[in-house]
Amino acid sequence: MMFVSNLHIKLVVKYFFICFFVIIAFPLINSAQTKEVVALKGDGIYRLLTRYGLSSAAYMDDFIALNKANLGKNNTLLAGVKYKLPDSAEASQTGGGSPTETKATGKTVHYDIFGSNYADVEIKSNDLKGAVYYLVGGHGGPDPGAVGKYNGYYVYEDEYAYDVTLRLARRLIEEGATVYLITRDKNDGIRDAVSLKADKDEVCYPNRTIPLNHVKRLRQRTDAVNQLYKKHKGSFQRMIAVHIDSRSKKENIDIFFYHDKRSKTGKKASEILRDTIEKKYREHQPNRGYTGTVSSRNLYVVRNTWPTAIFIELGNMNHQRDVKRLVIPDNRQAVANWLALGLISDFRTNK
Repeated sequence: MMFVSNLHIKLVVKYFFICFFVIIAFPLINSAQTKEVVALKGDGIYRLLTRYGLSSAAYMDDFIALNKANLGKNNTLLAGVKYKLPDSAEASQTGGGSPTETKATGKTVHYDIFGSNYADVEIKSNDLKGAVYYLVGGHGGPDPGAVGKYNGYYVYEDEYAYDVTLRLARRLIEEGATVYLITRDKNDGIRDAVSLKADKDEVCYPNRTIPLNHVKRLRQRTDAVNQLYKKHKGSFQRMIAVHIDSRSKKENIDIFFYHDKRSKTGKKASEILRDTIEKKYREHQPNRGYTGTVSSRNLYVVRNTWPTAIFIELGNMNHQRDVKRLVIPDNRQAVANWLALGLISDFRTNK
């Protein structure tokens, strides 16, 4: 009997030590999974996540939630401050990435047009496989479009609309889409700067000089889209034009959308984009509100391009709060991420 009792005691003690180790060690194991990194000067969330191999679209919301107490105004990063990276195994798939979990293809494609920091694009899913997009950044070449001012420097519509267009193109490619940039600038790439230097060297796909005449310019890009449309006949196709409006300095507006009055699909796609933007604002700025609209308008590129066309206005170039939405690089990336989410929903709904 004594032998049995000693055995029982030994087993109880052993069990106690195992439980004690699990209780103590488990938090340490969990905490080891949360990697901390230091933000460098000039870093935004997009650049930081990309540096460590994480998609900003998939992990942006998780990063903000983890680090809210250490973020600056408008979720900016503070140089020298430590930030936690989301655990790639647990981060939300719906916060900014594709609506459902999809496996990465493991393929990386190089595109010089995105600039040296962003030229290598990892294909993260096949969510948009079979979709073809023609992205038209507003104005360009001899026409800078609307011109505003922020903190003493000029803000040119064509430069900021193009940067958002590039970021959107990259996001769509990450999800498996075929993308054509109709207005192109081989030198700019995606730029993580507040002030984007203006130039006039943009061209129209594939490499055509953009004319000064307004009608010729619109016809040129419309013809480029329609020629490509014939090449991809039978595929799911969208033309997306990205602009920044010019209105009274007092008029603060949200991102809004135009479609051709004859196109029910264009209206539906625009409504999906608007609803996606509204949802993201409710998540990130619940007290802000959102007043973006969808309406038809007789615009040349919307009326004359053959794919379903969506015309996007990102804000009012003459209103300081709208301009702030554009000059902060992470804001431009967030807009591109949200538009990509809406286009994924459009593809799933209307293909």
